[in-house]
Amino acid sequence: MAESNVNEHLKGIVSNLPETPGIYQYLNAEGTIIYVGKAKNLKRRVSSYFNREHPNGKTRILVSKIADIKYIVVKTEEDALLLENNLIKKYKPRYNVLLKDDKSYPSICVSNEYYPRVFKTRNIIHDGSNYYGPYSHVPSMNALLELINKLYPLRRCRHSLTPENIRGGKFDICLEYHIKNCKGPCIGKQSHEDYMKDIQEVKSILKGDTQIVCNLLMDEMKALAMEMRFEEAQAIKEKYDLIENYRAKSEVVNRFIHNVDVFSIEMDENTGYINYLHITNGCINQAFTFEYKKRLNETKEELLQLGIVEMRERYKSNSREIIVPFELDMELNNVTFTIPQRGEKKHLLGLSILNVKQYKADRMKQADKLNPEQKKTRILKEIQEQLHMTKMPVHIECFDNSNISGSDAVAAYVVFKMGKPSKKDYRKFNIKTVEGPDDYASMKEVVRRRYTRAIEEGTPLPDLIITDGGKGQMEVVRQVIEDELHLNIPIAGLAKDNKHRTSELLYGFPPLTIGVKQSTPLFHLLENIQNEVHRFAITFHRDKRSKSQISSVLDNIKGVGEKRKAELLKTFKSVARIKQASLEEIAAIVGETVAKNIKEKLQE
Repeated sequence: MAESNVNEHLKGIVSNLPETPGIYQYLNAEGTIIYVGKAKNLKRRVSSYFNREHPNGKTRILVSKIADIKYIVVKTEEDALLLENNLIKKYKPRYNVLLKDDKSYPSICVSNEYYPRVFKTRNIIHDGSNYYGPYSHVPSMNALLELINKLYPLRRCRHSLTPENIRGGKFDICLEYHIKNCKGPCIGKQSHEDYMKDIQEVKSILKGDTQIVCNLLMDEMKALAMEMRFEEAQAIKEKYDLIENYRAKSEVVNRFIHNVDVFSIEMDENTGYINYLHITNGCINQAFTFEYKKRLNETKEELLQLGIVEMRERYKSNSREIIVPFELDMELNNVTFTIPQRGEKKHLLGLSILNVKQYKADRMKQADKLNPEQKKTRILKEIQEQLHMTKMPVHIECFDNSNISGSDAVAAYVVFKMGKPSKKDYRKFNIKTVEGPDDYASMKEVVRRRYTRAIEEGTPLPDLIITDGGKGQMEVVRQVIEDELHLNIPIAGLAKDNKHRTSELLYGFPPLTIGVKQSTPLFHLLENIQNEVHRFAITFHRDKRSKSQISSVLDNIKGVGEKRKAELLKTFKSVARIKQASLEEIAAIVGETVAKNIKEKLQE
């Protein structure tokens, strides 16, 4: 189909779209679905792809590949959300986000049998059995199963315990019965009614409804005590104590917070990380963090909407309240969205955010181990984002001065390329035009000399200049870079605290403090840059100071070099003794001509 025909075809479809909720599908020339989206207003949403310029390159590519549009009208926005989610999972369109779902978490199964079994499994079989979970933290699931086994002596065998088989005496008593792990339903020692009562309590515990079980046990214990059946009452009390202990450990907020979903999200350049918690009676009985691979620079809001629909559908959540970190433009039937500002719900949201941040950090560490270069790029992109730079600071230069009361004043700069020191590009300077302790004037001189030469020689300029100092140092560098040399290079400052440790990053004019958390890779890079320039400058200053301290009057005498000076000082021990020595004594070491020069110079 020719391009003009395609455009006319698409215009015709868009012009006839209804202004109702629904989903739309974009197809390429081969008839393959390449994108699925939802909309409150189909016509307005689809039109937005074709009537304006898109800043994102991937979106422009998507639009260029659209050859046909299909749509489905639905009654509500919720129906649109659900249908979009199902179609994305079914067709996996190239330009839709991709849920990275390569893990199969275990669940606890209560089997659909006459005498149900309770066991862990990773295989969901739709045979009427009840499944609880899945559990992302396997030790927690094992601890829960252990609690159930202590409370209820349920059968663990795989026998087909039908009424007919039990009446027919097909089974023999096993060891589990003798060690009191089972009450022997296979031989009629435990009634079906009694067994199912235990199963109902197990189901309540697995749902998180431990309060119901505790109330039932308390009532039963009191009734047994009234009947003077104290041994049986004690056995019930032990069960009660076990459940109370479990609940005390698992309860994170008020037990009256019941059947609530909590979602939070973190993003990086290519991935969205979404954490999901399900709360029952103040306890977390489901907790997951999952990833969405971004395709079209999707926003936090868009990804979180997808995550909410996907997770609620997957884990059969019927919660009527969803706690989220920010406002969402979405509606679900009989569901309230809450953005808590304080209290226990705020605590739950904070817990979810903590988990998603930790998950993201762990994924980053794993990726960095596999690809160290990726780590450097990520840190530099983080600097770019923090400072709102137009390009990534691949080439960074940092300046520092060093002097003691203005004497032996020097300066230096270090170069970092892709986050690594480029030592062959380091340079040091003797201060030539400044007298006395004037750090600002010294910085001006060095910066002027460095970049004037770079302009003259046509050598590459840095993407970012960092000064080892605060606002004052930044300003004098700006005066040279912008006012004198008319260069457009971003300037930042690294300030130190009273213990001479890197404390803050400054940027902009007037300078603003950029928050950089300590112990992060970004902070370590900045700290490394600052320490490196300080080390380089101070080492140069010490070398220069040492040379000036060991200089003597002998340095200015014709014919006396380092070797003869060393020999003279070795023999006579000091300049004063050389002055007292005879011409012949000196000539014996350096020769008559040089000895005469020494005597003349020292007698002046």
